[in-house]
Amino acid sequence: MGMVSNVRGLMMVVSMVICLTSVAYAAEGTATFYTPPYVPSSCYGYQNDGVMIAAASDVIWGNRAACGRSYRVKCTGATNLGVPQPCKGTSVVVKIVDYCPPGCQGTIDLSQEAFSMIVNPDAGKIKIEYNQV
Repeated sequence: MGMVSNVRGLMMVVSMVICLTSVAYAAEGTATFYTPPYVPSSCYGYQNDGVMIAAASDVIWGNRAACGRSYRVKCTGATNLGVPQPCKGTSVVVKIVDYCPPGCQGTIDLSQEAFSMIVNPDAGKIKIEYNQV
């Protein structure tokens, strides 16, 4: 009896660890930035959603499904030699309010303000890790 409950307990712990690691998964991509005016936006028209916002590329857009989602974005490195170490070591949470159309240069196009919080804006385009929060 004791052995069976120990095995069940172990299985429950393993299941919980698997669930926790899948939640913590961060995707890799790139980020660029865009400048005001931020309205109108594809998701909310002329509603002002502040400046901690972003536009989603086709990678996460999902035919408007991304509208309103929040993503934590962290700079992981440079994409060019212009600014070899652009990252500030911080992350930012942004709300998707707009669409970055085909030809978009990044996975997520951050507002200028959000981009500046995590990176030297002179970099223009950076490597990122991002996950939905």
